[in-house]
Amino acid sequence: MVGLVIQNRQKTHRVDRKALRETLRRIIACVGDDKTASWESVTVILVDDRESGDIHAKTFGDPSPTDVITLSYRDEMSGTLSGELIVNVQRAAEEGSRRPKWGFAKELALYLAHGLDHLTGETDDTPAARRRMRRRELRWMGVGQIAGGT
Repeated sequence: MVGLVIQNRQKTHRVDRKALRETLRRIIACVGDDKTASWESVTVILVDDRESGDIHAKTFGDPSPTDVITLSYRDEMSGTLSGELIVNVQRAAEEGSRRPKWGFAKELALYLAHGLDHLTGETDDTPAARRRMRRRELRWMGVGQIAGGT
């Protein structure tokens, strides 16, 4: 079983940690069905726009806030993978409010799925790769498509 740690460092929106943990476990199980992933632990750090921008600047040289930042660590001896998903709760709330049939909780789940997809090594640096990732992430979430498009 994957060790999960959730740290809430934002104060912009209330997050149901139990529901978040259950969603994360469900998506991780789906990822494991699709890909060979031997995660020892996944840490989810919930942040706001300001902290997302700060971390994005330090990590990638881009100060703009983003939805999720994925940092992975592979243990060379065991081959296990640990990772951090830095999830922007403020961005999820704003984007979710633009799609009322989708909402905040599903947008947050999408960020978790997207971060986990990156944690397995997937990239979204081309339109085709982005489409493949989004289809996989929506399947992991058990969702056909986002209301209003993807």
